Amino acid sequence: MSNLEKSGSFNLGDRTVERLGYGAMQLAGKGVFGPPKDRAEAIAVLREAVESGVNHIDTSDFYGPHVTNEIIKEALHPYRNDLVIVTKVGATRGADASWNAAFSKEALTHAIQDNLRNLGLDVIEVVNLRSLFDVHGPAEGSLEEPLTVLADLQRQGLIRHIGLSNVTAKQVADSRKITEIVCVQNQYNIAHREDDTLIEQLAAEGTAYVPFFPLGGFSPLQSSTLSDVAAGLGATPMQVALAWLLQRAPNILLIPGTSSRVHLRENLAVADLALPADAIEKLDGIIFA
Repeated sequence: MSNLEKSGSFNLGDRTVERLGYGAMQLAGKGVFGPPKDRAEAIAVLREAVESGVNHIDTSDFYGPHVTNEIIKEALHPYRNDLVIVTKVGATRGADASWNAAFSKEALTHAIQDNLRNLGLDVIEVVNLRSLFDVHGPAEGSLEEPLTVLADLQRQGLIRHIGLSNVTAKQVADSRKITEIVCVQNQYNIAHREDDTLIEQLAAEGTAYVPFFPLGGFSPLQSSTLSDVAAGLGATPMQVALAWLLQRAPNILLIPGTSSRVHLRENLAVADLALPADAIEKLDGIIFA
């Protein structure tokens, strides 16, 4: 058994992936815009991740834009048969690095074509539709039109499965009337737990939940309780935060990102970190202002 297998696996569409995956967002430049400072290191990170057993990579062609997908292709193509690459659409980047909604049929079709070309794929395993009714978090609004476009591209054989990102529970339910939803990707971590009920619902349905910003994103997690628990376990606070997510629910798939092989190894070592009951109780009780 490899270290990653200790953290378990879960279904993502009709594929089974290790629960510890990798998010490629940090392979782009500052603000997820432009090229990385060290392209050679970015390539080395990807190759080591896959060699270590990672078989779920999350990306998007609007990271860069185009940068992370081009690096993934350079580092890993031709891809291993067990590797599942998940991308997302629904946004574009402005010349000023702004994030702009892109829900039209033309924009979504163009985005799928860009992802296919830059990743070197004939079909994308999973495409998440990123909702941008509010850039700061999920907000209600109809996803019927863009989902209908993606469902048509799915019928054309360009997409195998469809997921959602930055969405509400109502949007998940409404979307399932249009097409099968195989995963939900929202912000969730030890400090940001608004999706507790949704996670439980998805777990009961066998649907994967993929938390983005599992370590706080642009505002790293800070908590004396988290630090104390980590010190007692001989781990880093970030490792404990990831381990907490793994024990939170069996359908949670982690995609911590990094542009450093050192940090990659720290993240993947979480597979060996078992949180005792008293540590979980302390972490569950954390209240963030």
